[in-house]
Amino acid sequence: MRSIFPSAAVTARKYALVSSLRAQGFGIGSLDTAQPGANDLFLVAEGELVAYPARTVVIGSEGRSVTPSRSGAPARIGFAAEDTAVGNGFARALIGGPDMPTAADPESLALLALAERVAAADITVLINGPTGTGKEVLARAIHNGSPRKAGPFIAINCAALPESMLEAMLFGHQKGAFTGASSGGEGFFRAANGGTILLDEIAEMPLTLQAKLLRVLQEREVVPLGATVPQPIDVRVIACANRDLQGEVAAGRFRADLYYRLAVFPLTTKSLAERPQDIPALAATMILRHAGNRNVIPWPSRAAIEALMLHDWPGNVRELENVIQRALLFCGGDTIEASHILFDRPVTMTFAPRTAPVAAPV
Repeated sequence: MRSIFPSAAVTARKYALVSSLRAQGFGIGSLDTAQPGANDLFLVAEGELVAYPARTVVIGSEGRSVTPSRSGAPARIGFAAEDTAVGNGFARALIGGPDMPTAADPESLALLALAERVAAADITVLINGPTGTGKEVLARAIHNGSPRKAGPFIAINCAALPESMLEAMLFGHQKGAFTGASSGGEGFFRAANGGTILLDEIAEMPLTLQAKLLRVLQEREVVPLGATVPQPIDVRVIACANRDLQGEVAAGRFRADLYYRLAVFPLTTKSLAERPQDIPALAATMILRHAGNRNVIPWPSRAAIEALMLHDWPGNVRELENVIQRALLFCGGDTIEASHILFDRPVTMTFAPRTAPVAAPV
């Protein structure tokens, strides 16, 4: 990951921001002791010299404003101490990009730091957590922080593929292996060679296919459908589950040997309601992601943030993203107000009461 070079003024005034960037895996450098690389970034305070505009974020301590880098100009953000939660979220998104994982909750920061260490080790990872909590985002971060980052990242939802086709889609097939196979297919595992394959909703994989996946993990080779000769693969496997796999093992729905082969290093994502400190940071990141080419990036008011913090988030991060996109649609100025925060409501359907048929007159 690229390094960040904050000025002494930024380090002193925005120490929490610099610390959170370090916790998210950025190297924090000093111009007094290190030479910046071609892709490294610089953080300077308002009024300080900007030597590399396209790679600089100018940070002020007043107002509530955020401007992404455009046409080679430096990115700019200004926020006072009372807006630190949202301001740091915007700043991290400006620095790392709006698709990079972000966090402010101590446990979430610890999870990202752990994921960074796991990324460097070429081992199988199992990510468990409720639906919509960012498991795939975490998996992508592991891939992007690994020695395989130049290779492909292929994500497959095991619940979305027809059971009859899942084996051929994963391991490949030869021409004529089944009805309609007019040509061969390499399969997702061979397509991911040199990179990472993400098996999402692994708990939905049929038991018969689990045995074949176990052999792939053990032998590092696949046998395409209709073939007799194994094909070697060089793939890192990350699996995700939204159900308790140990419970699935106990119930006989998931193979114990496959579970232990996948869970070389288990990680767990929590529901959004369990990590409320992440909400302002995530909201800021999503605003920057979906604001498009607006000249003014709207800033959420304190009342809007309070409304977000009080919600129970049954849909987790996915629901938050819906709410933010909705708010941007209704916000026409520079501030997202509490009135722009509209939550999902259960859909209720009402039907007219059925009336008994009237007998025809005799």
